[in-house]
Formats: sequence, C-alpha cells, structure tokens
Amino acid sequence: MKSAALAAAFAQLCAGICWADTIKVGVIAEFSGPFAIYGKQYKEAIEVYVAKHGNQAGGHTIEFIYKDVGGANPDLAKTLAQELLIREEVDYLAGFTFTPNALAVAPLIDQSETPTVIFNAATSAINKGSPYFLRSSYTLWQVSAPLADWAFDQGIKSVVTAVSDYGPGIDAEKAFKAAFEKKGGKVLDSIRMPVATTDFTPFIQRVRGQAPEAVFAFLPGGPPTFGFTKTYNENGLAAAGIRFLGTAETEESNLQALGDAAIGLTTAYHYSGAHDSDLNREFNKTLTEKFPGAVANWASVGAYDGTHLIYEMVKAAASDGPKALEAVKALTWESPRGPLEMDPETRTVKQNVYIREVERDKDSGLLVNREKGVIATVGDLGWTQ
Repeated sequence: MKSAALAAAFAQLCAGICWADTIKVGVIAEFSGPFAIYGKQYKEAIEVYVAKHGNQAGGHTIEFIYKDVGGANPDLAKTLAQELLIREEVDYLAGFTFTPNALAVAPLIDQSETPTVIFNAATSAINKGSPYFLRSSYTLWQVSAPLADWAFDQGIKSVVTAVSDYGPGIDAEKAFKAAFEKKGGKVLDSIRMPVATTDFTPFIQRVRGQAPEAVFAFLPGGPPTFGFTKTYNENGLAAAGIRFLGTAETEESNLQALGDAAIGLTTAYHYSGAHDSDLNREFNKTLTEKFPGAVANWASVGAYDGTHLIYEMVKAAASDGPKALEAVKALTWESPRGPLEMDPETRTVKQNVYIREVERDKDSGLLVNREKGVIATVGDLGWTQ
C-alpha cells in the first residue's frame, strides 16, 4: 500500500515539474563524521565544474541540494532520498560513497524513474539493483583484477589478501584472487577484517607470519586506510620483503601524513592527482584557487565527472529520466583522469587503470602517486560474476 501511495505521489509530482526551468539535483553524501572530507570534496568538485561550465544546461538552471548521511547508514540514505524526491522535488540524485546507501535507494529511483549518479560506491552488483544507476567512479573488479595480472607479471607469485569485511572488500578480494590464481599465482591466506577495526596489528602480524611476497589490501577510505598503511610500515613488512599492493590506500587526502614510509607503495587506481595532462592541471589549478588547501583525489574526479553526466542528461532530456539515461549510456568524454566512456550494459565508466608508485616529487617536495604504467580502457570486470 505504501509503495502504491509513493508511486502515485511521484506520478503527481512529475506531472507538474518534468519540464521545469530549474532542474534540481539531490546529493546524498557525508558532510559530518569521520568521512566528512568526501562530502566536502564532492561539493568542491561540483563547484569547480559549475565554475567552468556555468549553472545552466539545455536552457535549464541546475540547482544542487546537499543532504548529510554521515556514513554507511542505509536507513537514513533511504529517508533522505524520499525527502529529496517528494519534498524537494529533485530530478536527479547523486553522491553515495558507501555501497549500502546506494542499494537502499534502488526501489525509490525505480518508482520515480530518477537517474542516480554514483560518485564512489564501488561494488559491481550495485548497478544491477536498478536500471537508473550510473557510476562515474569505478568498481573494485575494475582496478583489482588488473593489479593482480600486473603483480604476477612482475614476478610476484605468492600473496596474502587483507580486506575489510563488507561488500567492496569482498569484491576486491574475489577480483584479485580470481585474476591472480588464473595467472598461476598462489593466495596463501585471505584475511577479512571487521569494518570497525582500529587496531590492525594482529592482522598485519598474521600477514607477516605467512611470509608472502606481497599483501593485497582493501579498506574503506579515510581513517581505516591510513591506519592499515601506517601499521604495515611500523611492523617492518617492507623491510621483510613483503610488497604492498592496494587501490585507494595511498589516496591523496592521506598521502602526506604517511611520510617517507609510504615511498614505494604500489597501487592500481583510476586517478592520480599527479596525472600528466593539461586538463588535470587545469582541474587542480581551479580547485586550489577556489578552495585553498584542497587536494584532488578519487572523490573529486568522481563528482566532477558525475556532474558532467548530469549536465549532459539535462541537455538531452531535461527531467525526463528514461530519456536522459538513454542519452548518456554510450557517452564519451575527456576527464582530468583521462579518456572515459560509459558502458551501456554496466552503466559504469570504462577508463584507464594506472599502476602507481608513491614517490617524492622533486619540484614540490610532496609525496605523489606517480603513474608507472597504464592498462587502457578497462570496464567493470565484475559485471558477469
């Protein structure tokens, strides 16, 4: 009964606003709590995009409305989405750092036919939850499987995986293990750590006890990634010859705090703040001019490119959700991270995956994720799993 009433409310709402001059975009993200930096970075990147392209698309003014979900809180995410769709009358949704939050809104966007752009949440299965999801970030399969292939080709034949025990961590573990074993490598142990872990010492010691040639890690952004990487360094795994392999663990927001111990850490990822292109330099320049002290990272480009998708949908179809989605399913464009194209089947961007190594930049003196190799045009390799 409630679903029928909600659907009726959506229908009545759309009848009055589908061709409104102002297109509203609701952004559900973290603006408080331990992950508040990501909401801040989303908002900054949106404003950088607006500074370059204006606040209009297709003759419509675009207005962004921000809601704070605080962290991984699917019930609150669903409540905020309902408020945005019914009370605020938004035409698009965006944001979503965490997988459970994205999955929680799937029934709502199906009923309202609202295109929803995921700025981060990286579990492959999310986009199967609703045909109205589009992802401007990446998936764990997309970066973890290429890293496994690269590691084996570099002569690494034994690995321990250590991941946070939730959807994205399990995705990363499965992706790395499947690709590594397919090449002939051996996974000696698969460690799953509670998401709330703050003391990583027991897990790091377990890794060391297995004496692998490398450890592959995945943790959620923010304090956990910093804590794990710091513990890896403090417990002498590098000195013991156990190489660090990861994805976002050396992301730019935490990188300087890791200090010289981070030098040499290897990650595979879809963006580096040090990416060598004119567009990325322009992006970083505008970001730091508008927001002194801001640091470009995965959150920044996820939101920047997600905003581009929204603008292109508005240009093509205003607030007609189904038409807007069709208009961008095969869109191609150049991003600060490199060339992008939407995959019409998975609705996740195909993009370059960069093999990155932390080093100290000789000009700025700052630590950077220097790109050492590239696997071109990688899609969501987990879609068929």
